[in-house]
Amino acid sequence: MKALLLRAPNTPFEMVELPDPVAGPGEAVARVLACGSGLTIQHVKAGRMAAKFPAVIGHEITAEIVQVGAGVRGLAVGDPVTAYFYLNCGYCRHCLENLEPLCENPGGNVGFDCHGGYAGYIKLPAHIFIKLPAGLDYKAHPAEIGVVTDALATPYKVLKRARVKAGETVAVFGAGGGLGIHQLMMAKWARARVIAVDVARDKFEACRKAGADEVVDASGGRTVEALKDLTRGRGVDVAIDYVSSASTLEAAVQALGPRGRLVTLGGAGQVFRASARDLLYKEQELLGSRYVTRSEILDTLDLVARREVWPLVTDIRPLSQAEALHLRVERGEVTGRAALLIQS
Repeated sequence: MKALLLRAPNTPFEMVELPDPVAGPGEAVARVLACGSGLTIQHVKAGRMAAKFPAVIGHEITAEIVQVGAGVRGLAVGDPVTAYFYLNCGYCRHCLENLEPLCENPGGNVGFDCHGGYAGYIKLPAHIFIKLPAGLDYKAHPAEIGVVTDALATPYKVLKRARVKAGETVAVFGAGGGLGIHQLMMAKWARARVIAVDVARDKFEACRKAGADEVVDASGGRTVEALKDLTRGRGVDVAIDYVSSASTLEAAVQALGPRGRLVTLGGAGQVFRASARDLLYKEQELLGSRYVTRSEILDTLDLVARREVWPLVTDIRPLSQAEALHLRVERGEVTGRAALLIQS
């Protein structure tokens, strides 16, 4: 099979021929149609995140099952699938409680600790594959369907984590990024008032199209004041921070109103200061949100199948143009998400 191989961090992709994978007991093999090209795997390529090299990266796949190993139930040849990013065990307490991101026996990540989706075929433990719902035209839109597992499912989970209700005001920090812009979509789907916060002026119009009612330019250092002005001094009900630097987290928590909730995920993950007095007297909450559960992916795929939401994928290229595509991802030039067509 053809595959894009990274022999080490900070090296270009090599188009190589690898043996076609064979499903062992408890495993399945899928033919990959498309794979998302997000910032997470660009971090691997650039050496900012660890992986086992040589590596075939990529995990946001649209694929079809072509082999199932002995003992596999619930999957059959021809089934359309995507994949869960975490190599969770499937049997610990947290996995059985549908809290797979907290798996007690993690095996790493698809594309980090085993070969991923930048290849003609992918072999995984069968329970890592997730069947696509009926009515989802994955053959017409393989790139869009592949990115749903992160681009839309992660924001969907954040809405649940923050208990966002219709009519509440939600501020999204890093709103112009690949996840942030989809969080705007999902917050608007939840009928919230949505405020985009970012420093990239060239992304502001895309933020508005995605669902932002207001846009705050954070480059001037007056983010808290702007959010307070937009809420008549009350503060926002929910702040979602996809940057998670000390400065954005502190601005987000200072912009919260009574019973406000801050959700941090991804980004820099830095230490920050918050007022315990405000947390006490305003009954505010600081929350973390880590990836998604399988059920949340299925819920999001159902929303997409019903066309209640749709991912924004603005750069779709063949496998041969992966290097150029990843350069755009690295430079932050992609609006929404990017993807590679593996079968062309």
